[in-house]
Amino acid sequence: MSSGSKNPPKTPPIETPEEVPTPAVETYLDQTLRPSSWDEYVGQEAIKNNLHILISAAKERQSPPEHILFYGPPGLGKTTLAHLIARELGGALRSTSGPAIERVGDLAALLSNLGSGDILFIDEIHRLPRAIEEVLYPAMESGVLNIIIGKGPSARTIELPLPPFTLIAATTRVADLSAPLRSRFSGGTFRLEFYSEEDIGKIVARSAKILGVEMEGGGVKEIAKRSRQTPRTANYLLKRARDYAQLKRIPLSAEAVNNSLGMLEVDSLGLTPLDRKLLTVLIERFNGGPAGVSALAAALAEEPATLSEVHEPFLLQLGLIERTSRGRVATASAYRHVGKEPPANLNDKLL
Repeated sequence: MSSGSKNPPKTPPIETPEEVPTPAVETYLDQTLRPSSWDEYVGQEAIKNNLHILISAAKERQSPPEHILFYGPPGLGKTTLAHLIARELGGALRSTSGPAIERVGDLAALLSNLGSGDILFIDEIHRLPRAIEEVLYPAMESGVLNIIIGKGPSARTIELPLPPFTLIAATTRVADLSAPLRSRFSGGTFRLEFYSEEDIGKIVARSAKILGVEMEGGGVKEIAKRSRQTPRTANYLLKRARDYAQLKRIPLSAEAVNNSLGMLEVDSLGLTPLDRKLLTVLIERFNGGPAGVSALAAALAEEPATLSEVHEPFLLQLGLIERTSRGRVATASAYRHVGKEPPANLNDKLL
């Protein structure tokens, strides 16, 4: 380089404002936000009271609790309850899911590696193959693992004793479980309910504190209103609103939450674009119904299962649609939410 050339200007370093707090653990936020004690677990009071009696009595007898089944919509805390039970009992938690257990050998390996007092947690147990259920029955009922050696007339069964353990299962579709499997959850079958707006607000406030987010009361309320009565959704909305507030260098006020969730197209009731489109199509193309889920799915270019399992339950919960013997019907609240006047014959359609 010649002596007359000039050095290029240096790029100034990017400074991170000190007022933006950084949590200690950011890699696995869902795990970080999960309650680690019963006091931190908000809601589901009836279930917690029953579990307290079940666990306390089992600890007094110095034996594992009987097997437990949790069911209900996703995101309500079934997995968290399994973690809290394992923490209370002091046993190791071995987690898997129904689809992950493809062969009898997979289940045999899980059961044979359990220690005394361990918890085996099977999520989405309704997707467990029926042939594998047959292996699970004696393990749950008699504490033995039946292994078949050989084939045909010379086949024989060997019973391997298992250490005392507790099976905790979770499912979003309890009706898909076989009756023999459901009956073996002698510790109790518990249905998790949707959360109140007040309880969701407590969860949001706690999560915001863990994330180090400066949050105002109005912001907590706005997220709680849009959370679809589900803690997992509330935490998702909080994290996205946090991103917006972080880049804008502002606290999470009601206005900031409205702006950030407006970018996600989540409205004041927590409806997503597809939720609103479903209502609009039902009202405009099917005259408010009745319409079958297959017809609605075809009009929306979606799978029928997506509408019936993901979107429809919340719309029913809010009273925006009704199920009738002839199909789905939009209610007066649905008409008003999309800015239309309910028809005079609406009550006749709901019959």
